Amino acid sequence: MLDGKKVLFSGMQATGDLTLGNYLGALKNWVTLSDEYQCFYGVVDMHSITVRQEPAELRKHARSLLILYIAAGLDPEKNCIYYQSHVSAHAELAWILNCYTYMGELNRMTQFKDKASKHANNINAGLFTYPVLMAADILLYQSDVVPVGIDQMQHLELTRDIAQRFNALYGDVFTVPEPYIGKVGAKINSLQEPEKKMSKSDENPNASIYLMDDPDTIARKFKRAVTDSEACICYRDEQPGVKNLINIYCACTEKTPDEAVAEFSGKGYGELKSGVSEAVISVLKPLQEEVKRLSADKAYIDKVIKENAEKANYYATKTLRKAQKKVGFPEKIR
Repeated sequence: MLDGKKVLFSGMQATGDLTLGNYLGALKNWVTLSDEYQCFYGVVDMHSITVRQEPAELRKHARSLLILYIAAGLDPEKNCIYYQSHVSAHAELAWILNCYTYMGELNRMTQFKDKASKHANNINAGLFTYPVLMAADILLYQSDVVPVGIDQMQHLELTRDIAQRFNALYGDVFTVPEPYIGKVGAKINSLQEPEKKMSKSDENPNASIYLMDDPDTIARKFKRAVTDSEACICYRDEQPGVKNLINIYCACTEKTPDEAVAEFSGKGYGELKSGVSEAVISVLKPLQEEVKRLSADKAYIDKVIKENAEKANYYATKTLRKAQKKVGFPEKIR
């Protein structure tokens, strides 16, 4: 509890460009949470280096992501928007928590197995232990709730186990977080493989709509979107491509699937794709304009980075000092 509100933590990795799925599935919904929760939104650049990064590109992506947070409507006065790497307590607490996490627990993490298979030439210790860093991210701010998708639920369960184990030994040190149960973000899938989630790391450039794609690119990608040979606009699992297009349309227009199906009744897939692309373009245009405006205001963004890092450090250090004292580290002489 912070200033009378429950605390919520979330973050995104500073790699690649955000997709329409990232925006409609998560970022858009984050904006509605700041009235109810005290929110900490990290640009988790420390997690990003478990896979080799080009340093200049990582810095560029981190700044772009922070600007996107603000452009999407996250007020840096109401929310703490910061770089993970600017708060050293993340790494310090992660080391402590590593010593209270079992190898068997980390061995069971399915995302490690998935990433290790994709980066077989760089299976580093960070890739193995990054769920512990994720636990530190969450526990540092005494987070009450964490918005998680199905693919991250295993990590939140590990965080809860670590917190409960530490608390059992040392008393009430960490808040044990719960998954955020609220409005579910739209589930946006790949335009080329509609059974899979849209991903910013997809090797097929036609599979994802990126938030800074221009209107011509968006229209072209939707024209190439996979549908089927049934020539029927129905909202059903048997037509995953069409269902995905309808989901995107509904997320952009706030219509229901039934309303969307009725709107396109008797029309062909070409008209459906055109309608969806127009809806997406209209949603992304103001976001793109705000990104450009904020990107040009270097002084303002630098001020946000500095002030929010100070705020994050203040709260993170309080928790870190408590954990350090509990495990027996000597107090600093001030």
